[in-house]
Amino acid sequence: MKQLLLLFCLVACAQVARGQSTLSPTTSITFTVAQDGSGNYKTIQEAVNSFRDHMQVRVTLFVKNGTYTEKLVIPSWKPNIHILGESKEGVIITGDDYSGKTYPGGKDATGNAKFNTYTSYTVLVDAPDVILENLTIRNTAGRVGQAVALHVDADRFVCKNCVLLGNQDTLYAAAEGSRQYYENCYIEGTTDFIFGKSIAVFQSCTIKSLSDSFITAAATPDYQPYGFVFFDCKLIADPSARKVYLGRPWRPSAKTIFIRTDMGDHILPAGWDNWGNAANEKTVFYAEYGSTGPGGNTAKRAGWSKLLSDKQVKQYTLANIFSAQSAAWLPTTRNP
Repeated sequence: MKQLLLLFCLVACAQVARGQSTLSPTTSITFTVAQDGSGNYKTIQEAVNSFRDHMQVRVTLFVKNGTYTEKLVIPSWKPNIHILGESKEGVIITGDDYSGKTYPGGKDATGNAKFNTYTSYTVLVDAPDVILENLTIRNTAGRVGQAVALHVDADRFVCKNCVLLGNQDTLYAAAEGSRQYYENCYIEGTTDFIFGKSIAVFQSCTIKSLSDSFITAAATPDYQPYGFVFFDCKLIADPSARKVYLGRPWRPSAKTIFIRTDMGDHILPAGWDNWGNAANEKTVFYAEYGSTGPGGNTAKRAGWSKLLSDKQVKQYTLANIFSAQSAAWLPTTRNP
């Protein structure tokens, strides 16, 4: 009997050390990821896969500095993860997939022979209540078409103090109804490099255009009251980029608003593009409030765009934006 009890304890301890199913769903846990073997895991994906599914408390993955060449997926059954980098510049998650690239080995699990926009990501977040903080995500495919760095389908997502690097389609804020919050992030790209259906707020972010093109391509569903909202951001550009639009509508009911944004002189006076379809001008909601900088002069903006009044801008609070259709949620990076 004593031998059986000892064996049980040894197995349980081993499973806890690996972050497996003996962990209570109410136990707060932290793992360390380090390529040199000094942590619990050497790759971020291994760490994500290791712990109990459907955790109800925060699981913190502290990632030490290093370049992690991974196609990282946080699946829907792994919620409540906080991936915290040792430093924004030192932790780099990198990949180079792009639309049209042939799959290694011939085909993926669904029979596709090539990557497309939706599978080209370096990082995919599909689980709710995920936080990414102090790290860099990049897609290094270059100017070869759609090549996503970060693809987020999840609800209640927070990205804080991160660097997102790519060219076309850098950030895919994908799923309709999903609420996403980006704070103090640096986002760089070329064509439509912030795009998708989600309700996404960008607070105090720096957004760099690498070429003459479009910053946003929202695809907001018509029933969704909010799309992309930028607060106190700064728009900058590579010296070669001189003709940049704030956005164009990927779908007819696109909604994008810039509030108190410092705009460089690369922003065109018209500001907005209708994607070659005048009918979109009647259905989109493109607006600004308090734009500053050389590109912030709204005197020659497209006539179908809006300027918010002092009264109207008051409705744009995080509480209103993130609770318009769902249960109340306010973003935080603090553990519950």
